Amino acid sequence: MRDIIKVTAAILEKNGQIIIAQRKSGDHLSGLWEFPGGKIEPGESPEACLARELNEEFNIEVTIGDFLGSNVHHYDHISIELMAYRASWVSGTISMNDHKAYRWVTVDQLTDYEFTSADVPFVDMLLRRLD
Repeated sequence: MRDIIKVTAAILEKNGQIIIAQRKSGDHLSGLWEFPGGKIEPGESPEACLARELNEEFNIEVTIGDFLGSNVHHYDHISIELMAYRASWVSGTISMNDHKAYRWVTVDQLTDYEFTSADVPFVDMLLRRLD
């Protein structure tokens, strides 16, 4: 049994839309979409990780809100526990440092994108809230 890597994801909303990011070429899962975030460093809280990752990946400042849930997913190359949190935009202008593209989308537009398997449960959760 391999170790499970703890990873965070932001459900970052601004003006009624959520930011999603496309994994860059050459990356595992390249071309797929995800909620931005990253791996938790030793001694780091999930909330601190998420704020750090959004700053590193997009040059933006955020505040981290409610914990939305987690799921464990086993890929061929890694096993992760993905923990999702609501996040709010504070400041900054997006510049991509780690993704191919990003989009601001409404919840109902999430179905137009192919997400990583670990992110799909959070897409489903957001879509259920529309019902």
